[in-house]
Amino acid sequence: MSATSLPGAAPPGTDSASTVPPRKAGGTEPRRRRRAARRRRLIALVFLLPALLLLGALVAYPILFTVGRSFFDASGARFVGAENYAEMFRDPATLKAIRNSTIWVVVAPALLTGLGLVLAVLTEKIRWATAFKLLMFMPMAISFLAAGIIFRVVYEHDPQRGVLNAVAVGVHDAFGESTGYPTARARDGQVLYKRGDGSYVTSRKASPGDTVNLPLVGVPPKDLPKEAKRAREAAAETAGKGELRGVVYVDFTLGGGGKPGRVDPTERGLPRMVVEAVGGEQVVGRATTAADGSYRFTGLPAGEYSVRLPAKNFAEPYEGVSWLGPALVTPAIIGAYLWIWTGFAMVLIGAGLSAMPRDVLEAARMDGANEWQIFRKITVPLLAPVLGVVFVTLVINVMKVFDLVYIIAPGPVQEDANVLAMQMWLVSFGGGNNQGLGSALGVLLLLLVVPAMVFNIRRFRRSQS
Repeated sequence: MSATSLPGAAPPGTDSASTVPPRKAGGTEPRRRRRAARRRRLIALVFLLPALLLLGALVAYPILFTVGRSFFDASGARFVGAENYAEMFRDPATLKAIRNSTIWVVVAPALLTGLGLVLAVLTEKIRWATAFKLLMFMPMAISFLAAGIIFRVVYEHDPQRGVLNAVAVGVHDAFGESTGYPTARARDGQVLYKRGDGSYVTSRKASPGDTVNLPLVGVPPKDLPKEAKRAREAAAETAGKGELRGVVYVDFTLGGGGKPGRVDPTERGLPRMVVEAVGGEQVVGRATTAADGSYRFTGLPAGEYSVRLPAKNFAEPYEGVSWLGPALVTPAIIGAYLWIWTGFAMVLIGAGLSAMPRDVLEAARMDGANEWQIFRKITVPLLAPVLGVVFVTLVINVMKVFDLVYIIAPGPVQEDANVLAMQMWLVSFGGGNNQGLGSALGVLLLLLVVPAMVFNIRRFRRSQS
């Protein structure tokens, strides 16, 4: 008797669990993963949203607004198309700013990268490397405003205030003559008359054995050298045989009472004056006055001579270099920029140098390479990525330089030191009040900076890959 099977029952000999149909692929687990991924993206977006809002408000919107504003006139009411861009390249001030910015881009980053490399290599060989790096990096802590004020004083033309010119005058005076009676002059109608070249010559000729005293006025007592002595004693001496002598003195008596053209008891001589004996058109003798203003010519042949005070006695004293003049103002400001940023370049390159494999250097030394060969063929090639980053970063930075130029350059030469960032400010807010042209300059500056930024970003990505 066979057992009857109930409808829907499993046949005999089979496992009832094996008859359960399998679950379809792509069920709840993949959906759960997708929901988790969406949740993570949403959380990331929530965290990024404040930064994106700030980026849009402070970067994207100003860029778009500036680009749009550059196509309108100064008032912003009339569309002028590309007229502002055409005017930008017709303006001599803008062309000079472009030229100066080019000088900045070519000179400053290259000098800074080179200085940073040399200093980074040298600091590895000294004991107090950390202290030296700290000292070199300290100018980075000073604002550009403060640094500009410091260097404005450093570059002052007056040696009493400007440090550089004080050093220059000290060196010049140590190796050259510094006479300094620029205000001295002869009385009209007296012993001396002035020639066209600025020298003074006696109106009458003299012969050996004569005494010729040379009076001058216009020298304040405060300008007399400390070694200046009374001229009375020198004038009282008589010339020896075959000797032409005299005294150069200040023909002025304090308190009055002196007689013009005569050496009075309290009148002082002028030391270090050059005096020449001239026969015809030839200088036959040259002497320098002593502390009492006396001079003498010995061994002169018989004849008549004129006594001359050369023009260099009355030249302005050396007062140094005009650092902030039209010719040197841009190099001077670049020098201030170097002072600020050299520490940055040195520290960044030094970090790359410390990560460089030392076994390569030691192997090169064992092979007989000297330090210059190691530096040129090993150190520089291995540091090429770091040097590239430093150089491009500084290129971007110098394109935006403004405050140093504005503070250091005096008003009369600001146009000679002008750069694009400063020209943009001057045109827009510094008196030009033409924000259409200023916006065009801003767009030009952006277009010049973007390639350097793209290059830097690509280099970072390659270094991470």
